[in-house]
Amino acid sequence: MGGLLHRVFNTERIMKITKVETYIAGNPWKNWLFCRIHTDDGITGIGEGTVNGFGKTTEAAIHEMFQLAKGMDPFDTSRLSLLLFRDFFSDGGQIQGAALSAIETACWDIKGKALGVPLYQLLGGKVHDRLRVYANGWYQAESGRTPEAFAEQAKQVIAKGYTALKFDPFGDAWRVVDPREFRLAVDLIAGVREAVGPDVDILVEGHNRFSVATALQFANAIAPYRPSWFEAPVPPYRIDSMIEVAKHSPVPVACGEDYYSREQFSELLQHDVVSVVQLEPQHMGLTAARDVVGMAHAHNAVIAPHSAQGPICSLVCAHLNAASPNFYLHEFFDQFNAEWENDLLTFHLTQQHGFVEPPTTPGLGADLNLDEISRHPYQPGNFLPLFRTGWERRKGFQS
Repeated sequence: MGGLLHRVFNTERIMKITKVETYIAGNPWKNWLFCRIHTDDGITGIGEGTVNGFGKTTEAAIHEMFQLAKGMDPFDTSRLSLLLFRDFFSDGGQIQGAALSAIETACWDIKGKALGVPLYQLLGGKVHDRLRVYANGWYQAESGRTPEAFAEQAKQVIAKGYTALKFDPFGDAWRVVDPREFRLAVDLIAGVREAVGPDVDILVEGHNRFSVATALQFANAIAPYRPSWFEAPVPPYRIDSMIEVAKHSPVPVACGEDYYSREQFSELLQHDVVSVVQLEPQHMGLTAARDVVGMAHAHNAVIAPHSAQGPICSLVCAHLNAASPNFYLHEFFDQFNAEWENDLLTFHLTQQHGFVEPPTTPGLGADLNLDEISRHPYQPGNFLPLFRTGWERRKGFQS
């Protein structure tokens, strides 16, 4: 309350953004990009701009785009989001969106700290005290893609308390698959379902791999194993392709992580066939993400934001999910990353009995641990090569 009163009654002076710093942590499967925004009041905020394969590129974009943010009031996040998206008059796609998000998230963090409230309070207040999570990144068996290996790993996931888990059973497939690979992918799903039983949500990840025809063949083949969704079955660029699959698939279709504007979601949602919206706050910033949550809510859709980047992304999604009435599931890689990930921030989410709880401290509820980040420098081969054999082991492109 003290921070809020100070902000309301101290009308003589407005806080200003003064400086940005960027840092990269070289996680073997993805270089994580972080930033810290400074103000003339001494309050700092942190954000993340990770994009698979474009760490240095997005880092450069943050510094270029910061020129519009410098001197602004960090409380003006709506104006900041507009300027960073509109005023460069270029479609920088996910890279521009991630740079925008890094800067804007840091400003939301500053707002929360200045007012003494957690981020979810700024997004409308807490609707959910805890968030049901699904495990991702768990399927890394050195023994390869076999039903036995996937089943054993799935059992280990459930033993940790999870009640939902996601996996990509399709190897390095693209557009079409041969009959043997088709049968193997279906057998992997069948093996996981048998291993976890009927009361666990299994979520099938498509990673934009297939043609419409192949996606529908798979959707019909896997339906008997009752996946809760078939994610990103076709590339996102032609929304009509995603709509075609969603209309005819017996398995609910989930998608949205690739989009970086409200307009893309508007076109997707107007057909009322995609009911699980996986917006990526890190591709558009929290101002736009909050709007997309509302759009999905108006179309009777639920949200399960994409949270497959670094630990700040996970915190951002936790705050957004806590404040969203149509929240469904929270993606959780954190327990299946390198252990040192937990040391990159002063706070990290912890899964207990299949749930996480967002921090209740001001802002995001965490700060960067620069000493730990410095121990893991940028590596040019650290990205997820989704169309290369063995990508699921998450050892980067070079290994």
